[in-house]
Amino acid sequence: MADGPPRGAEPAKNAPLLAAQGLKAKKSFGQNFLEDQGALRRIAQLCQVRPDARVVVEIGAGLGALTAALVESGAHVLAVERDRDLVPILQDRFRNTPDVEILEANALTLDWPALHARHGTLTICGNLPYHLTSPLLFNALEHASLWRRLVVMVQKEVAERMAASPGNRTYGLLTVRLAARLNVQKAFDVPPGAFHPPPKVTSSVVLLTPRPDPVPGGELPAYPRVVKAAFAARRKTLRNGLKPILGEHVDEVLSQAGVDGKARAETLSPEQFGALARAAAPHLSTAPAPPDSDEDEDAGAS
Repeated sequence: MADGPPRGAEPAKNAPLLAAQGLKAKKSFGQNFLEDQGALRRIAQLCQVRPDARVVVEIGAGLGALTAALVESGAHVLAVERDRDLVPILQDRFRNTPDVEILEANALTLDWPALHARHGTLTICGNLPYHLTSPLLFNALEHASLWRRLVVMVQKEVAERMAASPGNRTYGLLTVRLAARLNVQKAFDVPPGAFHPPPKVTSSVVLLTPRPDPVPGGELPAYPRVVKAAFAARRKTLRNGLKPILGEHVDEVLSQAGVDGKARAETLSPEQFGALARAAAPHLSTAPAPPDSDEDEDAGAS
């Protein structure tokens, strides 16, 4: 891999771009603009752009540094940015670049089926605002049949939760929800100094791809409900964690799934949660599940 910036890519100069418009990074939007050319290049390479899969949806295009790297890799970029102050900067920067479409939109409300209908199977990438990481990931999970690769930058501790193994202290709701349908690989870390302004934490780039063998039961509405209940209080046994949603059926469900009710949630594999979801489905109400969150009520407990 070459060390210099990719040929033809415009070097990121985030501070001057902002200053020229009288702007500063907005904390409310979680803006930390990546400007390390090596990291930008590696992210673009992870997207594996090819002639039959050129369309990349970039979440949070910001000032266009990653956009430029993606174009250099051969991508046609749908650059999504919700900050109306940054959209004119993007439009000016890429006004002569046919392979960039600027979409002023909130990534959480994108019409993924419409984008898929227009462009075919998508690749998604972006530097996710830390406070929106979980909603964006769960939203992408719901549309996993429409994309081929998801390359995202997240806080390092979130990346570790995403890729954790059963029994690990970082293994939790986020891990199990993603693992039902996706393969998760932590690719590399990015230090604070690679950004403007520097965040207070280290970031990590994570690659997610749809599993060819999704976990049986992971597609059921019961799956997120069972997982959420199981991890609601990690000190509880699985039986006590599931009893609030299953009531008198809890022992029947555990027996049918072949799962020990005295076990703790963090020891179960995604496949075991899938078995629980299949057994629990007939006993759960059709009421909507609580909003998605990756926060375990007792996350620090082992």
